[in-house]
Amino acid sequence: MFHLGWFLGQGFGIQPWRGTFDGNAAHDWMKPERYVDLTSSLERGGYDFVFIEDTAMVEDTYGGSAAFTLAHGEMAPKNDPLPLVPLMTQRSKHIGVINTMSTIQYPPYLAARLMTTLDHLTDGRAGVNVVTSVTHRVAQNFGYDEHLPHDERYAMAEEWMDVVSGLWESWEPGAVVADTQTPMYADASKVHPIDHKGKYFSSRGPLNTIPGPQRRPVVAQAGNSIPGRELAAAHADTMLAMGRDVAQMKAFREDMHERLIAHGRKPTDCKVLFLVTPVLGETDAHAAERERERVRRTHDQESIEMVLWGMSYISGGTVDFSKFDLDALMPDIVGNGEQSSMQQYVKGNEDKTLREVVTGVRQIGDLGLIGSPDTVASKMGDIMDEVGGDGFLFYDPLNLNRRTIAEYTDGLSPALRKRGLIRDGFDDVTFRENLLAF
Repeated sequence: MFHLGWFLGQGFGIQPWRGTFDGNAAHDWMKPERYVDLTSSLERGGYDFVFIEDTAMVEDTYGGSAAFTLAHGEMAPKNDPLPLVPLMTQRSKHIGVINTMSTIQYPPYLAARLMTTLDHLTDGRAGVNVVTSVTHRVAQNFGYDEHLPHDERYAMAEEWMDVVSGLWESWEPGAVVADTQTPMYADASKVHPIDHKGKYFSSRGPLNTIPGPQRRPVVAQAGNSIPGRELAAAHADTMLAMGRDVAQMKAFREDMHERLIAHGRKPTDCKVLFLVTPVLGETDAHAAERERERVRRTHDQESIEMVLWGMSYISGGTVDFSKFDLDALMPDIVGNGEQSSMQQYVKGNEDKTLREVVTGVRQIGDLGLIGSPDTVASKMGDIMDEVGGDGFLFYDPLNLNRRTIAEYTDGLSPALRKRGLIRDGFDDVTFRENLLAF
């Protein structure tokens, strides 16, 4: 069997809001109901978790202003996901919820305390995606003149994780006595300061709340660069990985296993889930027609601008791709942002025009998963057999509505279960224990 997750790629932000089946998203995206529905539906479909993206800025690199961003609702407006997490779990019992925290936004003590609190409120279903943030715009909202260089951000994140982990362990097992007669609620000899003083952070500790049901909430990581992989190998229980083809996926997973072993961990300690956007249809022919329509739309002016906007963002806010000639060669620029993502546009495309790149390169591909639920389920099984595990993280950026979710949970999930490929239920255990079950 393999694991399934859902990537909420617009975070707790405005979701697709102009489509036929998007309901009243333009006006109610900030309410909890659609996210509660999403989580309970995904649990029914056998998903292990929902993975919530987050950013804290209004992007204004493309065209030198925020006009395109705000007109299209791209990554703004957006709310902080943390208060949403316990609400999302109201109509479910097992599925985990991973919210995003940036190491430049949340000081380690605040992060450790918030995550422990969420773990209590969700009965052991809380997870945190540790990110370093991408652009200068985020950094400038939190006291920096500009963001740190890419590799230094990860050095900072490594220390951040060390502090947070130390705080989570500042209460020994058995520290809570809860003896009403003595009285002794907690044994002070088992609660310790951590006295951390480092390059980026200092924290005395101990944490002023008791460990949650998981003791250490699930940790996720989404950076695929070498520093990102190292951070995941040292600390993560699961990671988001980009899947291009079976060979690349297999190589990535094997690389992560080597890194995990080098950090004194087992390869099974971190589940690598590959991000993918399948194309589902009533039949194979219907799915093929949907795919033809998707390809046709890539040549629309709005779609081209959307990709250029995205490239400007993942450059770290350092490159405005609206300034380049679409019919000139693809510029050899990586920037200071999501370097592995930008490399997908640059590497191997030096002899293509910018127009060819923005209409032909997909950040998140389909891995050939185009067809009816039965066809896609069979292909997913074949891919995982070759890769060796651990699962898929689905992302449907244009169609996050109840109709689309039903296609996955009530169409694809039964086809996967029929083949014994995904879980048919949950044990009454924590999020981490579910991840480690297979």
